[in-house]
Amino acid sequence: MLHRRIHSLAASFLCFATLATLAKEEDEPRVDFTVMTMRVSGLPAKFDPCGTSNDKKTRVAMHIGKIMTEHKYGVVNVQEDFDTHATLYKYDQHPFRTENAGELESNSGLNTLSHYSWADYSTISWDSCHAQSETDIDCHAKKGFTVMRVRVNKGVYIDMINLDTNTGTGFYDYITRRSNIEQVVNFINTHSVGNAVIVFGNTNSLYTRAQDNIRLFTTATNLSDAWVQAIGGKAPTPGSDESITQCEVTDKIFYRGSRAIDLESTGLFYDTTRFQSPEGNALTKHKPVRAKFRYAFKDGWMQSDLYGGPYGTRFNDLDSLPASPRLASIHLRGGNRLDGLTLSLVTGETFTHGGTGGTRYSLTLQPNEHVHTIELCWGERNGHTRNFYAKMTTNQKRTVQAGKSTRDCETWVVPEGYDVVGAYGRDGDEMDQLGFIYAQREDEKKE
Repeated sequence: MLHRRIHSLAASFLCFATLATLAKEEDEPRVDFTVMTMRVSGLPAKFDPCGTSNDKKTRVAMHIGKIMTEHKYGVVNVQEDFDTHATLYKYDQHPFRTENAGELESNSGLNTLSHYSWADYSTISWDSCHAQSETDIDCHAKKGFTVMRVRVNKGVYIDMINLDTNTGTGFYDYITRRSNIEQVVNFINTHSVGNAVIVFGNTNSLYTRAQDNIRLFTTATNLSDAWVQAIGGKAPTPGSDESITQCEVTDKIFYRGSRAIDLESTGLFYDTTRFQSPEGNALTKHKPVRAKFRYAFKDGWMQSDLYGGPYGTRFNDLDSLPASPRLASIHLRGGNRLDGLTLSLVTGETFTHGGTGGTRYSLTLQPNEHVHTIELCWGERNGHTRNFYAKMTTNQKRTVQAGKSTRDCETWVVPEGYDVVGAYGRDGDEMDQLGFIYAQREDEKKE
């Protein structure tokens, strides 16, 4: 529940008059993490419509970096991070940060600054762009979206997406921007199946504009809009009067949990008053938008950490598992490395990942037998980190193993009362990245 909900009309007057936050923060309980999206306006001079001097841009980036550090934002997505990137990173102290892509032609202007590590990270360019003029950056920079699988806690991974869509309100701008949104939606539906997701960035879209397709995030990917939730749960209708929805901005935060992870937005805030210069001037042209989140594993489900490298194709068995799944057999394939994995359930479902190389090693579980410990080892081959070895030991001391052990290994105990029932990670001809899905055993649910 939000500490305080603000209805649309009240919120519009609040934002119009004061650019204040959408919710109070006094006496709120601690939440698990925060995310923020901010357009830092670090455009190169040629593309800056305001003609801001380099000295001023540098001072602004310095203040922004200091304020980000002061308020300890969990994960920050920034857009238009071009000319002042070095200054921003100099004064910000988040321990995990994406690397700048370099020259404008190869740079999306998207970066992430985080207190949490991530298992993988990708930058995807837009399939289409439209520039209104030579000073429009939309087709000069390599704009698009980024996606990273962020580890916010043991076994808790969230796909976090940063984006900066095509600008403008012309006929071809709308066509291009709709294509941008569709591209992100298609990515989520292909590569984030079974995963919790947070999308936060500059959509350049409004619910009040009938030409925008921003609703696709909620209708096609089962995401919720943290702003819509904060104003009472109902988005403005297309074509409605923008003057009564002054609190809506194009910088948005969408989210969803998963079958295993309960993800809840507990507040949305416009941090305009935080990001001011010593003279009291706003440091950003767009409102910095922050959301608070609380998470927990859902009853009956847990996940392990991920091990290996960010290569191959993503997979996740979670959404394909039946109710109350129970493991029947384990098949590992390996030679010099871990080539493949197959998990079969007593109800007949079989989940196979990786390739067909190596030798197959199998273990059929007996009644009341379940996986107790797991060992994975990983190493590097052809410049790519991947899993080299897996060993699974049951509560009856029986084992199945494949591949070759390395110096980098992890052994852990499956949570008490749970059993391995599926896997998630990345694969190709071998097991690039691997984690396990646990379900609570039926005998434990009854106790």
